[in-house]
Amino acid sequence: MNPLKSDEYPAIYSDYIENVVGPVMEELQEQLLTFSEFIAGIPEDMGDFTYAEGKWTIKEVLCHILDTERVMAYRALRFSRNDMTELAPFEQDEFVQNARHNERSFESIMEEFHFLRKANLLLFETFNEVELARKGMASGRLVTVKAFLYVIAGHLTHHRIILKERYLNNENIQHVENLV
Repeated sequence: MNPLKSDEYPAIYSDYIENVVGPVMEELQEQLLTFSEFIAGIPEDMGDFTYAEGKWTIKEVLCHILDTERVMAYRALRFSRNDMTELAPFEQDEFVQNARHNERSFESIMEEFHFLRKANLLLFETFNEVELARKGMASGRLVTVKAFLYVIAGHLTHHRIILKERYLNNENIQHVENLV
């Protein structure tokens, strides 16, 4: 059940928000552990694998999750501080194209995720109900601070499902077990 009201976020975020099944702070905290374990379970030689031409590699998907979390947390910070400046769109494809994600190790990606999520949790825990309810314009859409927390958690879940179903399925990899 979605605890957010429809006026707290634009429809474009609905799928991500629906991926959050429990209290968002608990889910963000749980992901800190489970997503690191997920990344650790991917063989390094799978890093530049893509399931179809024109799709991102596994490392690009993982780093996209990091980039998105960083952008959404920044938006949450700005709006929580009552900054009403409209924020520009986030061009995810340009971010991926202009980074060198495939040069990284899974260990470095996992370490960055750990520190990024830990820092964001520390920030999010400082938000009170008034700050969580504040709204601002991002990418031409009105959204609350609280909704960004749900987007961060749900976006990670969304891509984890894609990684499992399209990249790390039995057809593509035989030696990965216990990927949750």
